[in-house]
Amino acid sequence: MKLLGIGSRINHPEYGKGVVTNVDSQQYWVTFIENGLETIPLDDDFETIEAADNDVDTVSFFDIESSLVQILKKYSDVSEIVPIGDKWKGGTLELKPEDDNLKSKVIKIEDFFHKITMVRDRLRVMEQKINSSNLEAQEKIDLQQYITRIYGSLTTFNVMFKLKDQQFVGQKSK
Repeated sequence: MKLLGIGSRINHPEYGKGVVTNVDSQQYWVTFIENGLETIPLDDDFETIEAADNDVDTVSFFDIESSLVQILKKYSDVSEIVPIGDKWKGGTLELKPEDDNLKSKVIKIEDFFHKITMVRDRLRVMEQKINSSNLEAQEKIDLQQYITRIYGSLTTFNVMFKLKDQQFVGQKSK
């Protein structure tokens, strides 16, 4: 299969006529006249109206940028921006003792959520440091199991995350 170059025109059975605006290792990014921008697999069923002859590099700027972001997340102590669920914005968390003579503590939910995400980020850094350390393999496995259990304990707070892929994940059942 020969890859189409940017600028190639196609006719797709579902989306209609469009122009290839980007290509990566797995898909074409096509701007369709009727349906706007869509991504379709390289081997999708479509008619080529006119193939552009320019060379296609199978690594796009998007792929390079995504790889760089992954590397920076993995090897730096920089935290990503983690959005809180919309229903929690502006809310408060009240820690109220059973004894009415004692004063309760009210915390902004966003501040509490920020602390939770900082714990998660620091656990990730610890995990990376363990993996790259000179510890024996069994010691690394033991420490990884503790970290996995910590993540599992923190799954209670997943309700606060806006995006599911940023939530805590503990040990998965087999």
